[in-house]
Amino acid sequence: MIGGIGPNELMAILIIAFLLFGASKLPELARSLGKSMGEFKKAQREAELELRRFEQELKEGKIESAAEKREKLESIAKTLGIETEGKSDEELLEEINKALPKEKAEP
Repeated sequence: MIGGIGPNELMAILIIAFLLFGASKLPELARSLGKSMGEFKKAQREAELELRRFEQELKEGKIESAAEKREKLESIAKTLGIETEGKSDEELLEEINKALPKEKAEP
């Protein structure tokens, strides 16, 4: 079972896609989808690494002002597509952690 989609549903989706796009367009669509997913995962990894650097800088005392901290958090959030308007630093940090994958990627 793939994300709550069983084999019957998957077959129906494939048949509908075949009817809508034709056999010649399906490989092209699959490639585009694969590239998009790859770009999204790459952005997630970059955001996770940036968050780790940010946390390390906080521990080492390299980030002193609240403005610097906020700027870094907003940068990471925007990379992940998180709206920053009207949210506290803690709320942003919580949303960033939720948006990142559960398993830790090796740098």
